[in-house]
Amino acid sequence: MLVIATVFMAFSSIETKDIPEKVIIKVKKAINDTYEVASFDMKPITVPQNIDKQTKIDFGNERLVSIKNNETIIGYAYIGETASMKNLFDYVIFFEPDLRIKKSKVLIYREDYGRQIGSQRWLKQFIGLQISDTIEYGGNIDAISGATISARSMTIATQNVLKSIAILKENTIF
Repeated sequence: MLVIATVFMAFSSIETKDIPEKVIIKVKKAINDTYEVASFDMKPITVPQNIDKQTKIDFGNERLVSIKNNETIIGYAYIGETASMKNLFDYVIFFEPDLRIKKSKVLIYREDYGRQIGSQRWLKQFIGLQISDTIEYGGNIDAISGATISARSMTIATQNVLKSIAILKENTIF
C-alpha cells in the first residue's frame, strides 16, 4: 500500500485542507482507474463564498477539483461525505468535462451493514446523469434492501451535488 501511495503522490498533486490522507489516496487510485491515466494533476476549484452559500453542499475545504492530464482537463471530482445509519461515509463523484457523471464510488464505508451501496452494480445508475437531471431514491434510482439509509443518503447527496454544480455553471465557475 505504501508503494501505491508513493506512486500516486509522485504522479499527481493536490493540497487539501480537511480531507484525510487515506481518502485522498483512494481518490487518486480511483482517478487512475476511472480515467485510465498514469499521471494527472488535481487542482482545487475555488468557489466564492457568496456562490457557495447558494448551493446545497459545501464546496469549501477543496472538495471540488479539476483533473488534468498533460494540461488538458479530463474531468472533475467532488469528494464528499454523507450519512449512513450511525456514521458518515466518504464518496467521490467523477464528472466528464461536460459535467455528466462519469462514475461514483464509495471510498470508505464505516458500517457493518449496508455495504451494498459500494457495489458498482448499484452505483452505475448514476453514470451519465447530467446537472439538469432530477433523481429520486426508489424512483429512477433503485432501492437496496438492507442499505436503505445509506442508499437514500447517497442518492440525496448525488442530487445535491448535481444541483450545486448547476449553480456553479450558471455562475461561470466552469
